[in-house]
This record gives sequence, structure tokens and C-alpha cells, in this order.
Amino acid sequence: MKSFPLGSRPRLEDLALIRAGALKAFLPALARNKMLRSRRVLLRVAAAETVYGINTGFGELANVRIPFRQSRALQRNVVLSHACGVGPLLDASEAAAVLFLRANELSKGYSGVRPKLVEAMAALFNRGYAPAIPSRGSVGASGDLAPLAHAACVLLGEGRVSLRGRFMPAGRALKACGLKPLELDIKEGLSLVNGTQAMQAVGGLALLDAARVLDAATLAAVMSVEALKGSHRPFIAALNRLKPHPGQVRIARACEILMKDSGIRASHEVGDRRVQDAYSLRCIPQVHGAAHDALSFARRTVETEMASVTDNPVVIGGTVVSGGNFHGQALSMAFDQAAIALTVLSGIAERRIFHLVSDHTGILPPFLARHPGLESGWMLAQVTAAALASENKTLAHPASADSIPTSGHKEDFVSMGMWAALKLKQVAQNAATIAALELLAAARGVEFHAPVKPGRGVQEGLSRLRGLVPRKEGDRSLSADIETVKKAVLDNFFAI
Repeated sequence: MKSFPLGSRPRLEDLALIRAGALKAFLPALARNKMLRSRRVLLRVAAAETVYGINTGFGELANVRIPFRQSRALQRNVVLSHACGVGPLLDASEAAAVLFLRANELSKGYSGVRPKLVEAMAALFNRGYAPAIPSRGSVGASGDLAPLAHAACVLLGEGRVSLRGRFMPAGRALKACGLKPLELDIKEGLSLVNGTQAMQAVGGLALLDAARVLDAATLAAVMSVEALKGSHRPFIAALNRLKPHPGQVRIARACEILMKDSGIRASHEVGDRRVQDAYSLRCIPQVHGAAHDALSFARRTVETEMASVTDNPVVIGGTVVSGGNFHGQALSMAFDQAAIALTVLSGIAERRIFHLVSDHTGILPPFLARHPGLESGWMLAQVTAAALASENKTLAHPASADSIPTSGHKEDFVSMGMWAALKLKQVAQNAATIAALELLAAARGVEFHAPVKPGRGVQEGLSRLRGLVPRKEGDRSLSADIETVKKAVLDNFFAI
């Protein structure tokens, strides 16, 4: 169990720990003191000036001045009115990450909220409670208003939470943590709903999945090269250093390691009349490498956002400044690029599966069937991969290129960052399934060459796979095997 000091810089690995239930959060003294200092500045400025969201309405209603005696009602109202989300709920791990990430940002001491707010959030998080947050309703403009409002409702004793898959009223969870429903003070409601934490949580966890898919897809790709007795020459370091994109060099090196000491390689080099392999085999370093670099960019972007202050307005020095740090454009564009990268991986993997089941060189039997005709073998596995690859092509349409005006045109250009994150999540799931399909098909292909063995790394991957899904002969339903291997892909079982 890792203890995380709130107000620090989280990484994607911390989201992985949240998913595993292995992270606890606490508010250190330094962060508490920073919060108290900014709170004093906020109260002083609010007593003398008109400050958005503190003594004014919100959005298009920012020109409406709110008397001090109604400031608490204003903060409660902004939470309740913005809890307008719809659709399927976020996963518990995503919702818990939203709570954690918002508490972490507020602990940086730029929002002007009281420490007791963060302490209540940390108490709920540490006990394993996750807010019930509908997944639809954010346009990624003034942050994730609707999702964050649903998370904030829990602190008021409103809405629901889940604990180990069971839902209950938020008030019961607060009581179990020794807490009473909070009465929000100046700016606290606004600070709870203003930020990009829902995008960060959903997209960040999807990026973790994406990195694991890339590893499994690369292992599967090399296994396919071995199954089809493809050439190893496109992967040599000297060739790939001539086009030194970091991802290409890394993937080429990984392929060489996986193929080391391959007996199948020797059989290719003796008497094989093929001059060049198909692009889906020959260009693995270039295609998988480009996906690697796109996912690396997306990771840097989301980790920068996770370390940022996305509230508005914020306390800087002795004043309160209003701006646009809540806008999710950077995340939206990064998630779109990651979705495109996974879609490309899905597409090239589907082509390799096609070659595995439709080989016309005599290297492999038709559809990987022991008795073609009597058995259909892996015919429909390729069809399933094609269906998912095509679905990903539609989902890869960029959300970040879209905008729709909201809030009386005050929020006139929005990021659609939450939709970009949700699309990436689905693309990653589809890509994981396709990686599982290729692993299974390529393993079947490699095994047809026994007793000749593939490279050491491929042998290790094949051994892991068969530990999950034993080799079987004859036609049967493949769905359960595919789901088993997909789960292993997302659990990082095929890391390279």
C-alpha cells in the first residue's frame, strides 16, 4: 500500500494503484499551511472586490452580484444544479480517481478552500468509497462540471457511493467515516466542480491500458512473423537507426530480442524464395513505433495536467486571478492522438491475423484448421478482429475538432475532452481484444512448426499464453479463450 502526500505530482502508475485499491492519501502539514494562507487571501479579496463565483453568479450569470449572506447557499446551489450527468456510471476505479485527483489539486493551495474539505475527500477515498458519477454530460470546457458536481454531492450527503460494487446513500458513507455532511463556504462549491479531473481519470486509466496493449500487440506481431516464417532482417538495429524515431528504434530492438535464437528464422533463410514480406510484417517497427511515440506524448500531457491547477479563479500571491486553466483542449487532443494510435495498431494486427488464416504459400493450413473444410478453424476470429478494427476507425474520429457553444455563449468554444477520454477507453478495450485474437492465432500458427522453435522471447510468450489457455484441437467456441487472454493483456501479463 502506497501513501500519497496530497498536493504532490501524481503519475499514471498512481492511477494503476487506485485501480488495484493500493493507494492511500493524506494531507501533509506543508500543504495544509499553503491552503490556509490562500484561504486568508481569498477572504480578504472577496470582502473588498467583485470576484467571479465568490460573490457573483456563474457562467452567463456572472454579472449578477450575490450578497455575502447568501454566499453559502450559492456554493451549495452550484453543486446541486450542476449535478446533471446522465448515462452509464463511471467505473468505480475511475470515480475514485476523480475524487483523488480533485483532492490533490485543491491541496496545492491555489483554490482558497478549507483543509477540512480535502480531509473529507481523503477519508472517503481511503475507505474505498467511490462516488456514483454518470459518464455523460461534460463538454470539457469549464472543466468537467457535471461529473465533478456528482462527486461533490457526496460531501453534502447527497447522491450515492459504491463500496466493493455495492451502492449506498452518500450520507451512510459519510457516517461510516465519522463525518457529517459539509456546509460549503465561500468558493468551495465552485472549486469542487471546476477542473479537468474526470477527463484525467478516464483518459489516464485508458492510457495505462493502451501501453499494455502496445506491449501485447508487439509480442503478437513478432509471434505472427515467426508463424508465417517472415524475414527478420527488417528489424536489425543498423536499418532502424537510419530512421531514428524513438519508438521505432525501441520496437525494433524489442522485436530482435523476442526473435533471438529462432529456429524458424533459419528455416526461412534456407530455400525461401520470397523477396519481401507484407507491410504488416515488415513495417512493425515503423507502425508500432509511431504508436509508441503517440502514446508517450499522451502520457506526458495527462501527467502534466494531473500536476496542474485547473480551478478558476485561483489565488496567486496576494490576489485572485480568473482565467481558463479549466479548459481541456490539451487532454482532448492527446486522447484523440492515442485513440488514433490504437486504431492503427488494431488495423495492422487485423491484417496479420488475415495472413495467418489466409496463407496461400503453404506455410500454414487454411484458417489454421487441422482438417480444413471439416473444420472452419480460425475463420471467424479474423471476422471478429475486422469488426472491432472497423469500429475503432469510427471511434478514432477526433473529438477535439468539435465544439458546441454552452452557457449562453459565455463558454463558446469547448474541448469535448471527456468524450475524447470515453472514446479512448472503448478503443483501448477493442484493441486489447484484437491483440488477444492475434496472440491466440499466432500461437496456433507457431505450433504448426513444431518441433522447430521460435525465438526465446516468443517461446516465453507462448508459454505464458498456454498457461492461461491450453492448446486444444478441433472446432469449438473461442469466445471464452479470447476474453481470458484479453484480461491478461490489460493486466500487463504480456509485458515486453
